[in-house]
Amino acid sequence: MNRLAVPPRLTVLLLPGWRGSGPTHWQTRWLAQYPGSLRVDQRDWDNPRRDDWVKQIDHAVSRSDHPVFFVAHSLGCIAMAHWANVTTDFSTVAGALLVSPPWFSTPAAAPPPLRDFFPAPLTRLPFASTMVASENDPYISYPTAARVARAWGSELVSAGKAGHINVDSGHGDWPEGERLLGELLAANAADAALISA
Repeated sequence: MNRLAVPPRLTVLLLPGWRGSGPTHWQTRWLAQYPGSLRVDQRDWDNPRRDDWVKQIDHAVSRSDHPVFFVAHSLGCIAMAHWANVTTDFSTVAGALLVSPPWFSTPAAAPPPLRDFFPAPLTRLPFASTMVASENDPYISYPTAARVARAWGSELVSAGKAGHINVDSGHGDWPEGERLLGELLAANAADAALISA
């Protein structure tokens, strides 16, 4: 696995999805390996509440000593979009990597524990973002991912046929994602230095 360098004046905030990221999930592995990364924990991973998740994200951003770069997976992407929709101060956000957001057009179409999060905002994000989407994700079609990426103002990157990019799809290690994050962090390091100056 490549060594990812988190710039010293930047905090990577990992936003897991529903039920959290288990011990073999790539997010958990990145957290263990890279200083400068923090996981945003939720009080109840199994029964998520949108307002609770948004508050936890807000708390993590506000207490960071450095500009933050989000790395969100699945429902974590949707929670971040809700956070961005109600927050007014983005001065410490350097960017985001959004991986496999699920999509349900109505609350009734979502699994019951997730209905509080849908429909999700389609408002343009006020910071740079890159979305990684799979062409056979069971929770979002690739054309829908492209539509959401356009609405959010995110650069769209295809992961090919990679399922939901989680442990079930064979992504405990995810070297392609690690390489992409490294490129994004390097590109955002100068901006982060300006934010924190």
